[in-house]
Amino acid sequence: MTITKTLLSIRAALVLLLLSPLMAHADELNGANTAWIITATALVLFMTIPGLSLFYAGLVRVKNSLSVLMQCFAITCAASLIWMICGYSLAFGDGGSANAWIGNLSNFMLGNVMEGSLSGDIPESVFAMFQMTFAIITPALIVGAFAERMRFSAVLIFSCIWLLAVYAPVTHWVWGGGWLGEMGLLDFAGGTVVHITAGVGALVAALVIGNRRGFQHQPMMPHNLTMTVAGAGMRVGWSIILMLFCSFFKAVYFIKYSFCWLKPFT
Repeated sequence: MTITKTLLSIRAALVLLLLSPLMAHADELNGANTAWIITATALVLFMTIPGLSLFYAGLVRVKNSLSVLMQCFAITCAASLIWMICGYSLAFGDGGSANAWIGNLSNFMLGNVMEGSLSGDIPESVFAMFQMTFAIITPALIVGAFAERMRFSAVLIFSCIWLLAVYAPVTHWVWGGGWLGEMGLLDFAGGTVVHITAGVGALVAALVIGNRRGFQHQPMMPHNLTMTVAGAGMRVGWSIILMLFCSFFKAVYFIKYSFCWLKPFT
């Protein structure tokens, strides 16, 4: 019995050691976490421009490469404006009686984000900017589904509507206190918010638009695989870093709740 208690005490000490970076008070600014989120914000933006832009531009024919590059850049600009105006408020606001489904417009134009506002233990402005980069890259991912088959103006209109009608509500469901988050869904790296929504949106867009003109009758080879590999490297490198950090936090989460399960036996 003494050995069992000793082992459980050692486990408890290890859990506290692992969780110590996560136990900062919500009303106290954490400089290390803030620095990391700022770095992560730059890296996620780097995944879109130039990472995703080069990846898609190298896969299309040479006459459409500049168009794809500009589509990704324009989506970056448009999504940034939408997120600042109302996207952040809809995704992370308190929707009251409709909070399970959508937020509200109380934070219109980031009006409630002050110099001293905190989200957890980081500035809310940094949190909003970090989330903005995910709002940028998600509609940009869909570009590959209709590359070479949609006008530039149509791409922008579709991306803006999709961001408000699909991305903002789903983000609220998972990360903003909505019904999926309340059910216990955990999304550490955007698997639901980013990849499932972008994947379904891309599939629907491709089915609606149809094949390229001349498909199966003329070759449509990628014009520059060097560009594609360079863009893929920019994306994959950051994804590996993100997966390593997410794996760490998942391990901490597992150890934490394993300890909670064993607590009655101590």
